Amino acid sequence: MAAAERGHSPAKEVMVGIDIKSKSLQPHWYERYVQPCVAELLGSALFIFIGCLSVVEDAEGTGRLQPALAHGLALGLTIAILGDISGGHFNPAVSLAVWLVGELNIMMLIPYWVSQLCGGMIGAGLAKAVAASERYVNASGGAFSSITADEQILSVLVGEIVMTTFLVLAVCMGAVNGKTKTPLAPFCIGLTVTVDILAGGGVSGACMNPARAFGPALVANYWDYHWVYWVGPMVAALLVSVLVRLLIGDRTTRLLLK
Repeated sequence: MAAAERGHSPAKEVMVGIDIKSKSLQPHWYERYVQPCVAELLGSALFIFIGCLSVVEDAEGTGRLQPALAHGLALGLTIAILGDISGGHFNPAVSLAVWLVGELNIMMLIPYWVSQLCGGMIGAGLAKAVAASERYVNASGGAFSSITADEQILSVLVGEIVMTTFLVLAVCMGAVNGKTKTPLAPFCIGLTVTVDILAGGGVSGACMNPARAFGPALVANYWDYHWVYWVGPMVAALLVSVLVRLLIGDRTTRLLLK
């Protein structure tokens, strides 16, 4: 009675408490929009720095083993460290696929791409800064130089599509799809990159990532057949998104036969 006379009620106080709590649980705008881009920039720079340097400083006799292990381990580690902030894409093709399966806000797609490409430039620039100049020139700065004639374009393009499909599928099913999501996703994704490079490095260089192609191409000014390393991964992202949306995604992701 006294509480009613003072204009307060227990129910109203509970509602006010719930509103305050819900506001405090909402992430800050910086954590929603800026921090993920910073994480994508940093992760892409570190991953591409390690990747380019492993190619430039590839020891004789190791073949594709050194770049394969360096790329796979670097990607797995960056996903494990920064994945909870941004999702750990570090790859425009992955961001495209994650957006198409409904797990990335369309407002963040372009900022993610810009962050990843800028990270690629930074990583490739750092690799140039620390590598021996003769080795850097001989390896084209870690840029992809597998194609030397037009006759190779088809095989390289198909190789990039298939290998990137494997990688993006590992991301979507291991880190995004609710039914198959696993805490081992960083390991699985990094291992997929390693396997792809070991198997297909001699075919196309096993890029699977337009940011990985763009950074060293810009820094080393090597643009021969550069478009292949954009078209292949982006086509793979479209293929995986269709596969997940129509056939193998869980009920919340599939568009048909729910």
